[in-house]
Amino acid sequence: MSGLPRQFWWLWTSTLINRLGAFVATFLSLYLTIDRGYSASYAGLVAALHGLGGVISSLVAGVMADRLGRRPTLLVAQLSTAASVALLGFVQHPLAIAAVAFLVGMASNASRPAVQAMMADIVPPEDRVRAFTLNYWAINLGFAFSSLAAGVVASYSYLIGFLGEAALTLVCALLVFWKLPESRPEQTAADAAGTPDERPVSLGTVLRDGRFMGVVGLSFLMAFVFMQHSVALPVAMGADGFSPGDYGAVIAVNGVLIVALQIPLTRFIEHGDPRRLLTVSALLAGCGFGLTAFAGSIGFYMLTVVVWTFAEIINSPTQMSLVVRLSPAQGRGRYQGVYSLSWSVAALVAPLVGGTLIDHWGAEVLWAVCAAVGALAAAGYWLLMCGLPAEDTTVPEPATRPETKADTKTKAASA
Repeated sequence: MSGLPRQFWWLWTSTLINRLGAFVATFLSLYLTIDRGYSASYAGLVAALHGLGGVISSLVAGVMADRLGRRPTLLVAQLSTAASVALLGFVQHPLAIAAVAFLVGMASNASRPAVQAMMADIVPPEDRVRAFTLNYWAINLGFAFSSLAAGVVASYSYLIGFLGEAALTLVCALLVFWKLPESRPEQTAADAAGTPDERPVSLGTVLRDGRFMGVVGLSFLMAFVFMQHSVALPVAMGADGFSPGDYGAVIAVNGVLIVALQIPLTRFIEHGDPRRLLTVSALLAGCGFGLTAFAGSIGFYMLTVVVWTFAEIINSPTQMSLVVRLSPAQGRGRYQGVYSLSWSVAALVAPLVGGTLIDHWGAEVLWAVCAAVGALAAAGYWLLMCGLPAEDTTVPEPATRPETKADTKTKAASA
């Protein structure tokens, strides 16, 4: 994994620390229903508000990343996340919990466009799939650890989990402040060439980009399917008589597989045809969740997780690299914000749709819908990516990164 810039590894480390402390996203529903005694409907409403906060912050944070810079956006997002997560552990009233969960969703999702834009800024095009793969691996390494650790912590005190996540998020903010310089390429392009920046990119520019918005729409379909693992799957397993511990063991398979296989499969992914990779990933996702309708044992549930985890391993780095490929350098923040919007909207819609389908028609209907959505996304990827333009390998060098040329030489020497 040599040749990647030093700034990437600091960003990677920040991501890993952040995910090691992940608690709210994984255990919020259990906290509300088991510890606080609220209904599943209320838990679904809070999860939806958490997702709604992410919908709003995706666009705002994307604009901030382009206007103010990646670094200030990251600092604001992480400091806000630390404060709101800590507050969530103390509030008691149902309305207060819902309101703070909304703020947590806004704050925690606001860092995503800045992280992805900064990664695209500092990593050369030929290494981006590898970089996104490593970053996704860090996310899931942290998820696998935090799922197990948070389960133990939750058995003693949910408050400790909230405060632990707040503390580690604060560490991430300090790391960004000390180690990560600003990376906006448009500043460098103007300074180095002595010419005005390219035509400004607005949100309207992004929304009029037909191929990119097609990718965003397909990303929403994939996110809708993947999101069912956090709300619908534990509800369905609970209805089948399985315990929260059983669910924790089943979902841990996802993190363990990604940690074990994501890096070994990197070379296959980074040199593969994105059209085929994304099509296959969509089919696997639909198949994996569709098979859940037939699960009646822990082993079978684990098997379904294995199937859709392979879809996740293939889809995430490939799609993130495609988003960067379709984004102009001076508008990466806005493009990443709109792309993040697909996941934020899915986080809002998936719990509501999943819960409604389960309540009125049963979990089997939801899993059949997931299979159909996966097939639809596969067809969409295949059609949308016909005639995909060649990737632009021109990378503007940020002025705050004087070591970039040295990094390039190091990569060339190691090739």
